Amino acid sequence: MLQIQALARKWRPKNFSELSGQDHVVRALTNALEQNRLHHAYLLTGTRGVGKTTIARILAKALNCEAGITSMPCGICTACTSIDGGHFVDMIELDAASNTQVDSMRELLENALYAPTSSRYKIYIIDEVHMLSKSAFNAMLKTLEEPPAHVKFVLATTDPQKIPITVLSRCLQFNLKQIPVTQIVTHLKYILTQEGISCDDEASLQLLARAAQGSMRDALSMLDQAIAFGQGKVGEAIVREMLGIIDQHYLYDLLDALAQKSGSQIIRLADEMEACCLSFDNALQELAALLHRITLAQTVPEAIDESIPDHKRLFTLAKTFTPDDIQLFYQICLHGRTDLSLAPDEYAGFTMTLMRMLIFMPESMSQHSHSPVTDRGVEHRVAPVNLTTKPDADAGRSVNKSVDDWPTLANQLKLTGMTKMLAQHSEAKFFSANRIELCVPEIHKYLLEKAYQDKIQAALDTYFGQSVALQFSVGNITGMTPAALQDREKETKQLQAVAAIEQDPIVQELMEDFDARLIVSSIKPIQ
Repeated sequence: MLQIQALARKWRPKNFSELSGQDHVVRALTNALEQNRLHHAYLLTGTRGVGKTTIARILAKALNCEAGITSMPCGICTACTSIDGGHFVDMIELDAASNTQVDSMRELLENALYAPTSSRYKIYIIDEVHMLSKSAFNAMLKTLEEPPAHVKFVLATTDPQKIPITVLSRCLQFNLKQIPVTQIVTHLKYILTQEGISCDDEASLQLLARAAQGSMRDALSMLDQAIAFGQGKVGEAIVREMLGIIDQHYLYDLLDALAQKSGSQIIRLADEMEACCLSFDNALQELAALLHRITLAQTVPEAIDESIPDHKRLFTLAKTFTPDDIQLFYQICLHGRTDLSLAPDEYAGFTMTLMRMLIFMPESMSQHSHSPVTDRGVEHRVAPVNLTTKPDADAGRSVNKSVDDWPTLANQLKLTGMTKMLAQHSEAKFFSANRIELCVPEIHKYLLEKAYQDKIQAALDTYFGQSVALQFSVGNITGMTPAALQDREKETKQLQAVAAIEQDPIVQELMEDFDARLIVSSIKPIQ
């Protein structure tokens, strides 16, 4: 029976030219080999599956190729083929996770003193070096600083922060980047062509590349799985089913429901997704990706490929929502995904995230027709009134008022203490220049002291320049109280502040270069 080799092993790069996404490392090592400026210890850092061990093996071939030290090993000599086969006697690979103790390190260092058996250099490749114990690190310091001339160390790790600074200072460090989605897709497409395997469309490869999260090895492993799952074929539906990725039509339908402000439609779609056993964490991830594409369609339309199947629907949504809406949804989506593990269950966390989008969506969204940015706002604001000039009584009676004016007026009455708290937690059921009816929720009915009501009455009389009939009641709050409106404004400003930081080019560059993460809780809006 013919044995099939895994794609990740079969298509492992054999030389520097076959490496994807690590041009900065390849360039440095190639120049060093061509100029014979070789260091005795290299440290390769980066996430899983980006080429750390592969680069170490290629470097071993470059140093020991029978054609001489070269950046382009021949690949056919005994040394090159032995290294590719993993049985080269002078290349010692050590898994630090399985050999953490100092005794293993001492044995390795003692063997390093002996000359190579049949090559120029002994190459020691220590994978996951951060797993070594403190004693093991201390034991290797002297040898690492002044190794024998015939020894080269190549250390690899996914967590360089755990390596002692004394070890870091003795190595040349190269940070391997996560491989971009486009490069992974290109490589997968090439492999499928070489393997003679049909692929329905590029969308399936895009899904695999995004799921790999920058790891070429993970992408190849998932491609192997997709080929087996699809009985020798790769398609978008196959990959979505295999990975449990949500179908795009659910996402578009959810955004359509948001545009129509239909909470019942949102819940119905969420119920359908739950019945299909779809991952809500993945759904939020895919929704964030869709919102990103909508933002591109709004701001840089030429960045959207016209050949994608959902091109027309994407641009329809880009015209339906304002850029501010999409930015707000995007931040709520990110926060919702972060909080998903804290929710009672994934369904509750997912639906709560969508309800936040619905609740915090500006009231004017339904009338949106790409109005200027200055016309868009989170809520309707009435013009502030100059309290230093007492309005004329007749003018006060002629002003048309609505319940929407109460939050603004409550903040202009210059109330303090418990009186202010009563006003802030009241909702206007009827509002005019001569009569106001306020409703207080059951939880705040303790504020309905006559003294506090009298102070609000006096402030209103002064403001309008006439006697105002004021009436309080206890009941359900159906609209926005001044306090609730302030909370919404505060959360909106917080989301905008987080968005501004996350989209800052300098911050993005720092996060990419140092594999850093943003601590959202540390971001505060400018007051």
